[in-house]
Amino acid sequence: MLLLAIAVVFIGLGWHSAATSGEDASSDLEAAGRNAQTSAEQAPSTGSAKSTAPSSSAVSGAEKVGSVCVLNAGTVTGLAGDVSEALKSKGFEVSGAENLQTSSISENTIFYGEGEEDAAKTLAEAVPGEASPEPRPAAFSKCQGQLAVVVITR
Repeated sequence: MLLLAIAVVFIGLGWHSAATSGEDASSDLEAAGRNAQTSAEQAPSTGSAKSTAPSSSAVSGAEKVGSVCVLNAGTVTGLAGDVSEALKSKGFEVSGAENLQTSSISENTIFYGEGEEDAAKTLAEAVPGEASPEPRPAAFSKCQGQLAVVVITR
């Protein structure tokens, strides 16, 4: 009987929270676009020049994808930098790595614009931990003219 009462209380709290939040994913994305941290994650400099030539593990079609930006929307420090380096090593052109504050994206996602779906699929196969290609929401203003890789986990 006690467990039933506790379950009813938690269901009521959950319903109340959902009903009164007043937010949806598109407004959260819009807020994220305005509040995104623009400081790029920098790898420590070793003083030596790094080669930008694709390695032997280059992904077929990477050169056709175009410029990519990587956004860390998770809690793993340095994740965007790590994913950027992994993509560069596979032959992709990465323009930068930044943090993005949002709670509306819950899995690694690649946002693409009109005519970029094939490029997004090619990129999705190369993202560590997998990623899901999705059409770019109108409210998502980061990385205009590029594929946006939003990472949450490794």
